[in-house]
Amino acid sequence: MATILSVHDLTKNFGALTAVKNVSFTIEKGNVYGILGPNGSGKSTTLGIVLNVVNKTSGDFKWFDGNTSTHQALKKVGAIIERPNFYPYMTAVQNLKLVCKIKEVSNEKIEEKLKLVGLLERKNSKFRTFSLGMKQRLAIASALLNDPEILILDEPTNGLDPQGIHQIREIIKKIAAKGTTILLASHLLDEVEKVCSHVIILRKGEKLYSGRVDGMLASHGFFELKTADFGKLQVYLEKHASFGDIKVNNEIITAFLKEEMSATQLNSSLFDQGIVLSHLVKRKESLEEQFLTLTKNAQ
Repeated sequence: MATILSVHDLTKNFGALTAVKNVSFTIEKGNVYGILGPNGSGKSTTLGIVLNVVNKTSGDFKWFDGNTSTHQALKKVGAIIERPNFYPYMTAVQNLKLVCKIKEVSNEKIEEKLKLVGLLERKNSKFRTFSLGMKQRLAIASALLNDPEILILDEPTNGLDPQGIHQIREIIKKIAAKGTTILLASHLLDEVEKVCSHVIILRKGEKLYSGRVDGMLASHGFFELKTADFGKLQVYLEKHASFGDIKVNNEIITAFLKEEMSATQLNSSLFDQGIVLSHLVKRKESLEEQFLTLTKNAQ
C-alpha cells in the first residue's frame, strides 16, 4: 500500500516544554487515521509540523515518495487546522471561488463539493447566515477543491451540537469511501471509534500506540454471564486459564478473555459442569476501556 506520510522521531520543544517527543508513525493510502489524546497531548503541534506551519526541533517527516518537497506535496493535501475563516458578507460560492483562485484550481468542482457536504441548496447564502456546523462543512468543501490525496482535520466536531457532530462524521465517512485518505486529530474516543480504521494515541507528547483501532490491545473481548448457580460459576471462571479479570456487578459476572473463545464453547463447557446460564453475551472491549488500560500502563 502506498505511503502518504511517514514521520520519524519528531520532536518539538517550546522552551523548557516538550510538546512532541520522538513521535513516529506512517499514514498509508485509503485509511482513516485518528490522532487521539487529551488537550495538550501534542496532536495539533504534530499536524502543524507536517503542514509546515510549525518548525520542528528534531526528527523528520516525508510526504509521499520522499522525493517531493513539502511545498509541492502540500498541493495534494487538504487541511483544516483552525476555525473556518471566510468572508462573512460573501456567499458560499463566492468564498469558494476565492479559495480556488488562491489554490490555483478551476471553479468546476465547487458545486460537486458543496453537494458532498450538504450545502448545495445554500450555495448563494452569505457565510454570516451559516450555523457553526454549516461553517465547518463549508471549510471541508474548501479543503476538497483541489481533490487532495489526504484530508487533514484538527478537532472537526469541536463546539458542534449532536446533529452537527453526526453530519460531520457522516461526511468524513463519505469522503473516505471515495478513496481519500483522512487524518483527524481528536480528544473524543467516540469519534475515533466511529470513523477511524487506525489510531495514533498521544499522551504528553509521547506516542503510546499506533495501529488498527480494532487491534489496539489484541483484545479477545469479554463475556457477560448470569446464572442461578452464581458461586459455582464464579469459581469455575477464576480457575479457568482462558480468563483474566473477573468482575461482579448486580448478579452479572463479567469475565475478560486472555485467549479466543466463542460463546458456544463457553456455554457447552458450563453446561457440562451443570451450570445453566440465563444470560450470555460476548462483547469486544470498547476503545474507551482499551484506551484507559493503555494510559494507565503509561503513567
